[in-house]
Amino acid sequence: MSRPRHPHLQRHKTRHGKFNWYFQIGSGPLVRIKEDFGTPEFDKKYQEIAASYGRTIVTKIRAATGTLEWAWLSYKDSGAWKGLSKATRRQRENIMKNVLAEEGTATAKITDIDEQTIRDGVERRIHTPFQAKNWLQTIRGLFEWLVESKKLKVDPTANVSVKKPKTRGFLEWTDQDIEKYEKRWPLGTRERVMLDVYCYTGLRRGDAARVGPQHVYGNTISMPTEKSQGNTVVHLPLLDVLKRTLAAGPTGKESFICKIDGTPYTKESLGNTFKDACVAAGVLDKSAHGLRKAAATRAADNGATAHELMAIFGWIDIKEAEIYTRAADRKRLAKHAMTKLDRPASEPTAAEQ
Repeated sequence: MSRPRHPHLQRHKTRHGKFNWYFQIGSGPLVRIKEDFGTPEFDKKYQEIAASYGRTIVTKIRAATGTLEWAWLSYKDSGAWKGLSKATRRQRENIMKNVLAEEGTATAKITDIDEQTIRDGVERRIHTPFQAKNWLQTIRGLFEWLVESKKLKVDPTANVSVKKPKTRGFLEWTDQDIEKYEKRWPLGTRERVMLDVYCYTGLRRGDAARVGPQHVYGNTISMPTEKSQGNTVVHLPLLDVLKRTLAAGPTGKESFICKIDGTPYTKESLGNTFKDACVAAGVLDKSAHGLRKAAATRAADNGATAHELMAIFGWIDIKEAEIYTRAADRKRLAKHAMTKLDRPASEPTAAEQ
């Protein structure tokens, strides 16, 4: 089934196998439209280009009913989609942008997409397991909604899974790592504010980028977390060590961590800037999330319970917290149990002989 398309709109395949959209009247120049096809931003840019040629075109681009693109655009208008965090929506939009750009995929009928189609999609990405996992989660979210909304009878993703690769994940920071960073970035530097906000709040990168004076009530930081769409609010006592760092600054009016001009970082730009600071300090292959893991480990080792960790780190699922409490329990049990391996010396020493 062909897809209705604006006049003068063309799609060209690049040498890398991707597709770009262009506006062209007759044999005139091709004008690239970089916005995502099917979005309001794409429509707006299209209308602006058409207007520059003296054309007014009011027809909206609509995907043919029953196609994968139609399903995706319908899903994005649903409450299920709006209930996802901004970060998740952004990730899944990028994944589907590439999926829909594949030849014939956008116009494929959703009723023709079966379990084998999904397995083939996973198999094509299996050399990068995390990409395969994210791709499957994106497709599964779409088809689960299609079934729930009675637009489809069977979810073809239901019996498909991606084996989680064995990996150490984000590496935790050691005390030596933190000491190296602090030596390179002492109190009074912007980079030190970054480290200590991460270390002494346990916030994720997106929340660390926006936490500021407006979130401090008395001696407590209270803020809704980004990943939970504001449904989870953390209440974090403002520790003395962090107070000293913030007093030394520099900090911004809107956020503790700020650029040179005092404005907040975006989550992405903060990640890049902090990475540069780590490299300059000689702390390699470590990230902000590694600091969050180190903080959770430190709290668990100091006796924090799973529910206490959930309160600090904003986790909803207790399984995440239990990873750290189990590890801490093993350390304590091993320390206690090692004394049971000891035994009295049964042979005389050289001096006794």
